[in-house]
This record gives sequence, structure tokens and C-alpha cells, in this order.
Amino acid sequence: MKIVLIGQSAFGKAVLEAFLSRGDQVVGVFCAPDKPGAKPDALLQAAQALGLPVVQRPSLKDAQAAQAMRDFDADLGVMAYVLQFVPQSLVDIPRHGTIQYHPSLLPRYRGPSAINWAIACGEAETGLSIFRPSDGLDEGPLILQRRCAIGPDETLGELYARYLFPEGVQALLDAASLVVQGGAALQVQDETQASYQGWFRADEARINWANSVDQVYNLIRACNPAPGAWTCAGTERVQILDSRKHPVRRFAQVQGQPGDIAHVSEQTVFINAQGGQIEILKVRTASGEKCAAATWARSLPAATRLQ
Repeated sequence: MKIVLIGQSAFGKAVLEAFLSRGDQVVGVFCAPDKPGAKPDALLQAAQALGLPVVQRPSLKDAQAAQAMRDFDADLGVMAYVLQFVPQSLVDIPRHGTIQYHPSLLPRYRGPSAINWAIACGEAETGLSIFRPSDGLDEGPLILQRRCAIGPDETLGELYARYLFPEGVQALLDAASLVVQGGAALQVQDETQASYQGWFRADEARINWANSVDQVYNLIRACNPAPGAWTCAGTERVQILDSRKHPVRRFAQVQGQPGDIAHVSEQTVFINAQGGQIEILKVRTASGEKCAAATWARSLPAATRLQ
């Protein structure tokens, strides 16, 4: 099978290596242009080390990108973690078209931050979808889906490493075989079940301690490791990394107001939220230093309330 790969980062690199390992031929790779000052992209480095033809275009809508795709003469296009807009006119060029990976159970959680949003919204289940890309964002017909539970304490990083990354690579291999061998039964997405969420960035990652303890905890998990849930102690902005949730059962257990530091233990800090407390294990301070939460808390003025 002759594959042309469109992607980036560690996931794109793993997909490249997986297709090569099973004996497929990768005839070309599309990567986003380099960003000044950014780390070299993992997929780009891997492709260059293997001597593969690499195309880096500021836009994949231009005539040069289309001509490069035609020149590759591929059986199938594979999109593995793509942030550039890829027009349908480009993905239709390979003999069997193109397949794309998305880390949600489409049509739920369309958009670029699907994993963050699923955890932040308190979902107990997610999964992955392989579909035919179209000019609508994550809207093309489905080829296959796979489901997985989200653990009650699982972070974004843990969920991605445990399931969505390795199973995503395998699902692309499986879907590629189905499509090229003619065994793919496409399923149109049910628009009545569809949702779209945009980027999960710093504004979305700010903690509101007046929310329920479940909402606060889910937000922290959804932002770990990126973009990092954060709060302010006075004028200092601090990121909350590892945490635990402690619901309260009785009114007598409620002490203070949301955002108050209720207790500082040897290593951790307990912060009030509605319906419980968040025990913070580790933080990243405004200087970028990671430290035990208790170490940070002891440096704060008395009666500091997080906002």
C-alpha cells in the first residue's frame, strides 16, 4: 500500500513508523511549516531521517499542494493529528481517498480540543473515530469507532497515553486496510447528536472555585498536562497540576468560602469549592517552577483566597 501522510508531532511520527513496520510504502509526508523558535517537529524529523519527500506549505489549499499530492501517486492519504485546514479537493486525490483520526466518538466533541472537553464535561466514556475528511470540520462519514472508559481520576495525559494514542495508531492501520480492500462500510454522522467545541486554552482553563467540587476537579484533570488549570493568589498566577477530590457529606464539614485555603498538610493544600475540597499535590508557580503545593502555600500571606 502506498501511503501519503499528513500530520505532525509524536502521534504523526508513531503513525509513520507503524505503516512502515507492517510493510507499507510511505511515498510522501505533508507537515506544517516550521515555527521560528519552536522545537523541531517529531514527524518532520523522522521523515527527513528516513529520506522521505516532505512538503511544507503555509496553505494546503494552494495549487502547489495539490500538485505535490498528485505527484506522490498514493493509494491512500492518512491524516494523523492535523491542525492545518485540508480541503476535500486535496484529500480526494489519492486513489482510495483519505482517512482521518479524531479522539472522540463523533459526532460528539467535534473540534481541536476534544479530549479536554470530554473530561471537563465529566464524561465517563470517550473513544476515537476514523472517518473520511470533508470540508466540514470533523463532519465526514465514519469508517470505524472504538470506545473506552474515562477513569474517575484520569487526567488528559493519562487517557491519551493509555488509550487514545496507541489505539489511534492501530485504528488508522485497520481503517486503511478496510478502505483499500473495499471492506469499509461508511456511516453518515447523526447531526442530531453532534456538538462542536473550540480550542481549550488559558481562558477556558481558569478555575472558578465557586463551581461544584466535581466541576473544578474535572477541569484540573482536563488541563493536565496542557494547557494547565490555573488560579490567582493575589497577583500571582499559579497552575494546579496533580490533585484529589474530597466531597463533603454534612453541613458541619463546610469551613470557610470557596477559594479559601482550608488546610495545609506536610505536602498538600486543601482548597474549598462548592460541595467539597480540592487537595492540591503539585503546582507550577508564576516563575515556571514545579513544587509541592504545601511549599507554595506556605509562602502566601495569611488568609489568602484563591480567585
